[in-house]
Amino acid sequence: MTTPGLDFPPTDHSRIKRAQERARYDRETVHAILDAGLLCHVGYVIDGQPYVTPTAYWRKDDRVYWHGSSASKMLRHLKTRPRVCFTVALMDGLVLARSGFHTSVNYRSVMAFGPAELVEDPREKLAALEDMMERIVPGRWPELKPPTAQELKATTVVSLKLEEVAAKLRDGGANDAPEDLGLDVWAGVVPTATVIGAPLDNPDLKAGIAQPENLGLIRIG
Repeated sequence: MTTPGLDFPPTDHSRIKRAQERARYDRETVHAILDAGLLCHVGYVIDGQPYVTPTAYWRKDDRVYWHGSSASKMLRHLKTRPRVCFTVALMDGLVLARSGFHTSVNYRSVMAFGPAELVEDPREKLAALEDMMERIVPGRWPELKPPTAQELKATTVVSLKLEEVAAKLRDGGANDAPEDLGLDVWAGVVPTATVIGAPLDNPDLKAGIAQPENLGLIRIG
């Protein structure tokens, strides 16, 4: 039986050792952070050389997914089911302290470890790509031209089961040393956020095509 608050029991890899009070191992927190982001970084090793690849991702239940060209060096390597390190980080503010030592950032992050798995069943791959598009713009998939057999063949979809995973968060103001509180230096937080801008029509857009209302459903951050 899973201990409350430990839906993802920490392992030697996932246990947060520094600033342990910021660690979270519950499903609700992990899912909320993953669902707020769209860009991840995937770390892996090929022939002793470490690589970190930024890519778009999406989540379904306790799995995260990403995709790319079947010709990609990273995705060809992942066919061997190597262990990877998957990370997502969202910055929420600049924490300006009275000293440089205590200056920091407010953030939400997730780090997960495990073997990467290819989605090889054609129906599962198509469903995963639909999930990706619906994550980017809800309601977009039915509007699009269906992918061709060649497009599906040229696309690799990878998943990682969320088992060894931890979230880490920081919020609040600066934690200055007591002896610095009387200094004539401003301290506080400058909030930061990812902003969804106004849509821009493609220059080659067919005349008379209006911007779809579901563009207003895009959510990041």
